[in-house]
Amino acid sequence: MVPWRATEDGTLTEDVLDWYGRFADGAPGVLVVEATGIRDVPSGPLLRIGDDRFVPGLARLVDVVSRRSGGRTRLLIQILDFLAIRRRPEKEKFLRRFLVLRQEHRVGLARIPGFESTIDACDDDVRAALLRLPHDRLLALLDERERESLERGARERVSDVHLDHIANLPRELPALFANAARRAESAGFDGVEIHAAHAYTLASFLSPANTRSDGYGITLAGRLRLPLEVAASVRASVSPSFAVGIRFLGDEVIEGGGRVGDAVNYGLAFAEAGLDFLSLSTGGKFDDAKPPKVGHAAYPYTGPSGHECMPTVRIDDPRDELSRGPFGRNLHSASSVRAAVRAAGFGTPIVAAGGFNTFEMAERALASGACDFVASARQSLADPDWFSKIELGEGAQIRRCKFTNYCEGLDQMHRQVTCQLWDRDFAHADPLASSVAEPKRSSDGRRRLIAPPWVGRPGDLKP
Repeated sequence: MVPWRATEDGTLTEDVLDWYGRFADGAPGVLVVEATGIRDVPSGPLLRIGDDRFVPGLARLVDVVSRRSGGRTRLLIQILDFLAIRRRPEKEKFLRRFLVLRQEHRVGLARIPGFESTIDACDDDVRAALLRLPHDRLLALLDERERESLERGARERVSDVHLDHIANLPRELPALFANAARRAESAGFDGVEIHAAHAYTLASFLSPANTRSDGYGITLAGRLRLPLEVAASVRASVSPSFAVGIRFLGDEVIEGGGRVGDAVNYGLAFAEAGLDFLSLSTGGKFDDAKPPKVGHAAYPYTGPSGHECMPTVRIDDPRDELSRGPFGRNLHSASSVRAAVRAAGFGTPIVAAGGFNTFEMAERALASGACDFVASARQSLADPDWFSKIELGEGAQIRRCKFTNYCEGLDQMHRQVTCQLWDRDFAHADPLASSVAEPKRSSDGRRRLIAPPWVGRPGDLKP
């Protein structure tokens, strides 16, 4: 989970240490550090690992997690690459500055009564004429990508091979990922999770929507080629005991996107390549995201694919007996991948996620053979101690996630992510909470930045 607590140049802060230290207090089996950029480029308050200067800070993070978990928690870091996406521009700014004028624009304008003279007009006059058009007439003169740039913000795709930096991705990414993994190992992490899910670069290479004709798209083998080359490069850059896994989509949930059958093929290829674990997610794509407000960037969790990625309690009609609801909703894709991987003779562990917030639900998923590991994000945010409470038989004390996506709303605005339960239910319901020192607050002073402590914790965990 990206908490937006790093500096603008991607450097670790005390707030980042507090964030992961608090999760480590609950001693989960594995803790995965947020999506961390492998390039040394501006990307806001997102952690980065694209240069050796980030290693000392990351090493501090490893030490904090080890100390506060009593050495029980394995620590991985998720490494990723992403392509550029622009904020939705003001209409006038787009037409006067960003739109690349084409002859088709002039010809189309000249066919509209009152605009005939624009066929030979200077560029500034053509832009002014476009600005005077009714919006629907303007959209009719723009091609699909131009309309997207105007109403959603320009977004790069892996198929934009007319751009040199996009064409060169297959030559550059394996080394970038490998160097990031090398830095992670030198910082003391137990492994890396290659991020090939959601709206990120490697996920776009895997997608059936990838139309690259250079051997890195179109066919199943072509779409898998770069992720496999990245995995091989990462594996070769670290020691044999360092875990290398991958996170990918069980279903893209977009028109023309990958489905469970595609995920099965990907899982088989990754298992054969020797990856140490396969982590399944769902959706979270830009393709079906809602148009953002002017001045904001599109957010890949606002459309149907995003809702499937982070389902809320409102995702299905409770009167529909066939509705799955948010709890363990995406387990079927992990189960399909695991069955195929096992049938092929591989023992690669499969990680399932999506709406797990009780011991019983997690235990059923494991006992059924649907997965080998259960991962939980939002429930762990609500109560970082829930692992310990389960192990100690204190399940009644678990603070349950309500799956309203309060946290996701903050993430959408790139604000420090918190949980609504930290300040509301827990603080007011626990009579001992008032004895705890006043916590750090968010930059607006309205929200506590760290989950409340487990007041009255009944002793240390069993060894």
